[in-house]
Amino acid sequence: MAVGNNAAARWRAIEDLHELVSSTVRAPAEVSPEIVQSFQVDGVVLVREAFPDWVEPLRAGLQRNLETPEAFAFPCDSVGDDEEGRFFDSYCNWQLIPEYLDFVLTSQAAAIAAQLMKSTTAQLFHDHAFVKERGTAKATPWHHDLPYYCVDGTQTVSIYVALDRTPIETGVRFLKGSHHNGDVYRPRDFASGAEYDNEDRSLVPVPDVDPDAANIFVSVLNPGDAVCFDFRTLHGTTSAKIENRRRAFSTRWLGDNVRYLERQGETSPPLNDLGLQSGDVMRSDLFPVLWPSSLD
Repeated sequence: MAVGNNAAARWRAIEDLHELVSSTVRAPAEVSPEIVQSFQVDGVVLVREAFPDWVEPLRAGLQRNLETPEAFAFPCDSVGDDEEGRFFDSYCNWQLIPEYLDFVLTSQAAAIAAQLMKSTTAQLFHDHAFVKERGTAKATPWHHDLPYYCVDGTQTVSIYVALDRTPIETGVRFLKGSHHNGDVYRPRDFASGAEYDNEDRSLVPVPDVDPDAANIFVSVLNPGDAVCFDFRTLHGTTSAKIENRRRAFSTRWLGDNVRYLERQGETSPPLNDLGLQSGDVMRSDLFPVLWPSSLD
């Protein structure tokens, strides 16, 4: 089993995204002001039963992703041959896996993202699927997502849809309010926990985080529940052993003030040759604006 971020077979599979986007309609959603406020303050919020009808389709898509990872984009294994279990993830497959494509083009994810970000638009950045198999005791190191990505801005959200029941012991933990402190932390490799090589001296080491502190958000998740969090919110897991399979599917969204940023080190996913310079708006032919829905 190869460990680490592997090269993509492909990730740009649809020639005319504009035609596809304009011919589909995203489902609307009403997010309560209380949930929006919690997201803005804490950088993380739980939306119960957000996507119950999408659990089985997303499971089917993820199984295809898992069985033939080399056929899809940026597969990664973070558990070595000498470690028990499997921690698999893969990015940027929404153009390649029909169930993922249906989700981003027709679900209420775009509408939820725009409201949580307090943005007039929601632009899809990418998808990210995860599997931790039974017996895995590999911690996800504490990190936040922004420095892994080739973007910068304050209107961001990941919508993490649980595809299995997840107990608190093995759930992802979030440090509430950490998106407000202004620090950007050095990205870390999930397999080894080591920091990426990076020439950006403005990045700081990830602080020690008490996973049981009072300002930690973690919850039991049921299939279809969604944890929504800012790209700047610190999160990680403990090394508690997975007793039952834990699958999840995330979509990552950009709001009005997000722009391309040329990072001084490796990015994950490694989206290269985008034809952009720092400060440019992300290309809508590669990262479609899905809210407002085109036919609203």
